[in-house]
Parts: sequence; structure tokens; C-alpha cells
Amino acid sequence: METQIRIEFENMTASAQLRAAIDEHVAELEKHFGRLTAGRVVVRGPGERHQTGGQYQVNIRLALPEGREVNIGRTPTGDERYADLTFAVDDAFKRARRQLQDQARILRGDTKHH
Repeated sequence: METQIRIEFENMTASAQLRAAIDEHVAELEKHFGRLTAGRVVVRGPGERHQTGGQYQVNIRLALPEGREVNIGRTPTGDERYADLTFAVDDAFKRARRQLQDQARILRGDTKHH
């Protein structure tokens, strides 16, 4: 069963290369944590907002079995590395992978959850 992942772009034009990179990241997560049930990736361009300071923002929301979710949201402010789109996407998926590893440990019973 293939996971339904929606990819959206705001304040920017999506390139085929960017879509392919995101698809590759999603495929990698599914390979290691095949229990994703749905997801949404939103990539926001720097836009006109002063708070983001020319940074890209990548939000990832993944649904897991048993109603669990992984949410990757806020981009750290003041970190100029997020002005690089590739870095912003790679970092968001790295954080998603870390959260999925934590969720997988909980689902296996390796970690006590409170």
C-alpha cells in the first residue's frame, strides 16, 4: 500500500528537481518506517514576511498508525543556512527521521511513554 503524501508550495515555483528530492526523502522514510499512513509537506519560499528573513520553511506532517503523528514545523529564526532551499528540505526530513525513530521505539515498546 502506497502512502498518500501531498506536496504543496507557497510563495515559490516548484521545480521538478525539488519535487524529486522530496519524493526521494519520503521514499527513504517509508523504506525505514513503512508504517506511514498519510502525510503533507509544505515548502514556503521566503516571501515578504520580515520574521523569516529570507528563509525557506519546510513543514512536514506524517500520520502513523494508532493516531500518532510526526510534525516538523518551525524553522529556527536567525539561522542563515535556511536561506538555502536544499538545506531547509534536508534538515526538515532529518528532523522527521529522528521523530519517526522515537515513535518506532515507542510502538515497539522499547521506550516507556507517559
